[in-house]
Amino acid sequence: MTLVIPSPDKQQPHTMPTNSNLPGVNVLLEGPSGTGKTYSIGTFVDACPDWQFFYLALEPGMESLLGYWTDAGKPIPPNLHWHYLRPPQAGFANLIENATKINTMSLDVLSKWQDPLRSQHNQFIELLGVLNNFIDQRTGEVFGPADSWGTDKVLILDPLTGLNHIAMSLVVGGKPVKSQSDWGISMDCVEKLIRQLTDGCRCHFVLLAHIEREIDQVLGGSKITVSTLGAKLAPKLPPMFSDVILSVRDGVNWLWDTANPQADLKTRNLTVSQKLSPNFGQIVKKWKERSAA
Repeated sequence: MTLVIPSPDKQQPHTMPTNSNLPGVNVLLEGPSGTGKTYSIGTFVDACPDWQFFYLALEPGMESLLGYWTDAGKPIPPNLHWHYLRPPQAGFANLIENATKINTMSLDVLSKWQDPLRSQHNQFIELLGVLNNFIDQRTGEVFGPADSWGTDKVLILDPLTGLNHIAMSLVVGGKPVKSQSDWGISMDCVEKLIRQLTDGCRCHFVLLAHIEREIDQVLGGSKITVSTLGAKLAPKLPPMFSDVILSVRDGVNWLWDTANPQADLKTRNLTVSQKLSPNFGQIVKKWKERSAA
């Protein structure tokens, strides 16, 4: 591959070619609710006004991201595109029907019961369709498949909790009792999708996730892990990412933590610290420096 260096009159400081030889960063930003995970995406958009950002929301809460600009009286940047995929919605009639089954059927019967409306729980398939051809609900513009994008594009998936929900719903529908195989199939769906997004796409990828405490099977005691389906999937996720960051709140301040010994964190583009500014600009700066080399 031949490296083409632009002539001096076309060079611009702190900019990169559309398709760098270095793949985009993969960032797992995890933390409790209310620690500014979604809000901080605004710093990524501001840091790269010449890139295109694609925000794929699986749960309500996009107002937090838009509030990054609207709360300051600023317009929403035109390079921010979004698509909101509603999670499975069960009406009260369905809830009554399921509650009646739980109240009248034995556990053995419930475990063997199959939801006749499972085909309606197809949000995971819809998600794959959006990733295969992203349509901006803001403008109606079509951007094609995410695995064809270069490093001038950023995909944000928010949150992993919503992905967990629709993956399980894909397998069982409204079935109240999940078997071990149901959990295994759902976990496999989530793992394969995240591997495709981190390994099969060159664009930058950010996954927002909640956390929980799990028993550390290796060292003992409890550990902060990403909240996902089953305890066995959680430790598989951090190695897929270049940076794994814990988002925390200290009083009225939001911070990023990459040094917490109780969590599986990782840094390739950040320093190891418990009090980093929640700003994606520092990740972009390091990535651009390495890409330029």
